[in-house]
Formats: sequence, structure tokens, C-alpha cells
Amino acid sequence: MSKKYLIKRLIQVLIVLFGISFFTFGLTYLSPGDPAEIMLTECGNIPSPELLEQTRIELGLDKPFLVQYGRWLRGVLAGDMGMSYSMKMPVVDKLVQCFWPTFRMATMSLIIMIVISVPLGIIAAIYQNKWPDYFVRVLTFLGVSIPNFWLGLIFLSFFGVKLQWVTVSGGRTDFKGLILPAVTLAIAMAAKYTRQVRVTILEELHQDYVIGARMRGIKECTILWRHVLPNALLPLVTLVGLSFGSLLGGTAVVEIIYNWPGMGNMAIKAIACRDYPLVQGYVLWIALIYMGINILVDLSYAYLDPRLKEGR
Repeated sequence: MSKKYLIKRLIQVLIVLFGISFFTFGLTYLSPGDPAEIMLTECGNIPSPELLEQTRIELGLDKPFLVQYGRWLRGVLAGDMGMSYSMKMPVVDKLVQCFWPTFRMATMSLIIMIVISVPLGIIAAIYQNKWPDYFVRVLTFLGVSIPNFWLGLIFLSFFGVKLQWVTVSGGRTDFKGLILPAVTLAIAMAAKYTRQVRVTILEELHQDYVIGARMRGIKECTILWRHVLPNALLPLVTLVGLSFGSLLGGTAVVEIIYNWPGMGNMAIKAIACRDYPLVQGYVLWIALIYMGINILVDLSYAYLDPRLKEGR
């Protein structure tokens, strides 16, 4: 991958981030409610008109929109996204605090998903239109059809209430508290990826190089593991990257069910409290994660498929 291409992608990322930041700040600016009043009433007091006006001046809310946006953008470039109204702490600190639990959950979910989907997809492709294929397709149909929130509630009822292996109140970030949210997320993803693995494996098995390898007497297992699988899994890198970015954004429903202190749970609470600085920081944070993962996926292509280096 050439430096010219990488610089071009970085410029695109900066333009997209600028557009997202402007759009998000504009929406929060136009949204109902007075940020100064929200911040003061969080303490449980009814602020006087004089205190409200003084707070607006201190926060710069008496300035025009572009002036407020420019001040906020300068702070963001300096690593300061403002103070959270509801949490009474810097937005950056709150984002970092909630990011690591979500990162652990997302990583565990991807690992479980890959362990499930890749073997099942290979089995379904090898035994196409036979009973293992039909069995795997039924499993994937069920996995796609079951909602995450319903599955999470069933897991809590069975493992938390009946077996008492986990606490129903949640809030734990150790392995015992991590496994159920990760499995809940992984099941739906595994169903979709199993189908994708099956389709890509079947496409590769009908390629000319596979037919030629069979005619030369190469064993089926060698063809599958050394030739078919590397070529078939390459398109899945993009899907895995996007899924990882989505998980890092926080899966709000699952995090709320298990009371997981992650990004999605934080975002829902920030929206409910009309915590505008935290919402703005969250949107910009997620956009940055998505852009970064897309660049990493592009970089990985050059190493996974050397032919792409010549096309850059």
C-alpha cells in the first residue's frame, strides 16, 4: 500500500470526522432544553434566573452557534471534549472508563463468533445439500431469528435465577460477568457469519484452481486448508472489522440487560439525561473508531493478499 493512498485515506477520515462533528453539534444545539438549566438541576436545586444567566455566560452559551462550535472543536483538538453534565467529570475520562469494558466484551464476542461460525460454515459447505448442511442452516436460521434482548433475558433467567451462576443485578466486569453478554452477542453474529463462510467456501470450491488441484491428485484436506480457506476468508475480514467497530460502539440493549458498564449503556443514560457534551463526545469517538478500523482492514488486505499491493 503506497504512502499516497494512505495519505488520501487519512484526509478522507479528517473530512468525515469534521462533517460528523459539525452535524452532531448542530443537532444538540437545536435540541430542546437549556444545557445550563440541565446542568444546574442535576444537583436537585431550582436555579434562579440570575444563576442561569451566569452559567450560560460561563459555558459560552450566549455566543453564536459558529463561535460555540469553534470553541468546542478547539477543545476537541486539544483533547478536551468538555464536562459531562450528569457525570460531573471530563467527557474524555468517561469515554475511556466505559471503553475498556466494551472492548473486552467485543473481543470476547468476536472470538466466540469465529470459533463457532468458521467450523460450521466449512462443514456446511463440504456437505452441501446433505444432513450436516441442513442442520447447520436450521441453526443459523434460529440464530438470526432470536432477538438479542430475548436471549439475554432467557440467559439471565436460567443462569442467574435458576442456577445462580451469575448475579442478576449485573455490574461485574470480571470473566464471570463477561461470558453471558459475550455469548448473547456472539450467537446472532455467528449465525450470519456461518452463512457467509458457507457461501464463500462454496464459491472457492468451484474455482478452476481447485478443479486443477484435484486432477493432480492433491488431497481434499490440503486443498481446503492451504488454498480454499485463505482465499475464502479474505472477504470476511471487512465484515469482521465492521462488526468489531459496531461492538465497540456499544450494544445498548445487551449492556442494559446485563447492566454492563460499557459505551452503549453510557450513551443511553446520556441521551436520557440530555447530557449533550457526553453525546457529542460519544458520537465523535465512535466515528473515529469506525474510521480507524476501516484503515486497519485496508492495511491488512495488502498482507493477506499480496496481489493488492500492485493495485494501490
